[in-house]
Amino acid sequence: MPQYAILVQPSANRVYSRNAARLTRNELLGLDELLLDGRLRALGGPVERTMGGVPYLVVPVAAPEPEDLRVLANLSSLFALFELRDDGALVPLDLERLDRYDDDLLTILKYVGKTNEQLTRLLLNLTAAAATTREGFLGSRLRVLDPMCGRGTTLNQALMYGWDAYGVDVDRRDVEAYTAFAARWLQDKRLKHRSGSTRLRVAGKTLGRRTTFTLAADKELFRAGDVQTLEVTQGDTLDVDRMYRAGFFDVVVADAPYGIQHGSVTGPRTPSRAPGDLLADALPGWVTVLRRGGALGLSWNTKVLPRQDLVAMLVDAGLEPLDGDPFLDLAHRVDQAIDRDVVVARKPR
Repeated sequence: MPQYAILVQPSANRVYSRNAARLTRNELLGLDELLLDGRLRALGGPVERTMGGVPYLVVPVAAPEPEDLRVLANLSSLFALFELRDDGALVPLDLERLDRYDDDLLTILKYVGKTNEQLTRLLLNLTAAAATTREGFLGSRLRVLDPMCGRGTTLNQALMYGWDAYGVDVDRRDVEAYTAFAARWLQDKRLKHRSGSTRLRVAGKTLGRRTTFTLAADKELFRAGDVQTLEVTQGDTLDVDRMYRAGFFDVVVADAPYGIQHGSVTGPRTPSRAPGDLLADALPGWVTVLRRGGALGLSWNTKVLPRQDLVAMLVDAGLEPLDGDPFLDLAHRVDQAIDRDVVVARKPR
């Protein structure tokens, strides 16, 4: 039976690197369950294997479809894909990734507290796969919201995939830093785009300031109206359901605060330092703007919010958490104070 060997991408973060093969294996099994009808698991699933002192994931395949390979190509920690022959030879395969832009869109911004780009891609992959079909994942323009977008790691990954990216964050400095980066990057890459900024007012109340970019990968697409939207609002995540209409988004993803001060600073509400309290307050609004059949994905620190408590919140908000084996083995250590986990939940149709 033919086999593929996935070379796991090295990471500058040594702690993440130690978990990368396991996390990628579970990501692949999750994508297999959601997009590939479980075909890979039926053949035994991916197996971690070291060849030449380097970690690989070896995947048995049977008459793979081209679209299956396109799904594999977008794995978060895939560095290269090979056909593994019976004699042990590794034959490199061309990858057809979703990536539309140069990878410096993801890597050029460096700052304290930035979410690991591989983890961001893993979270977005699994959440988008839960919200759509294989054809939708590979060919649709999904609308992605990060309601705690910070300096835009998730937004950049969504843009890279050719999707529409929307972000909300209460921190004015983070939003200004990200919008300045986006404007400069678009100019440096000479990408055709338009931009504008305005005050966001609803029912006579100012909810924040919004900056919107309309862009395309080339001039022909822009002229044809085949454009992407990047929109960032400096405002309170608790007001998301007032900023956007119900059911507007296919995917909502967020890397929740790990226990540092983070909360509402506008309006009559009192800021909360507890991530659990913030999520409990914010989830109803996030679910409102998520379409039926869409999915929400969160990464968070289990040392400040146990998994069972977060899952209970998601259920109370009307979501259906995914509980298959791959989705229950994504926890990993970040540092002494942070054990990070990932959860994905669907909104019923």
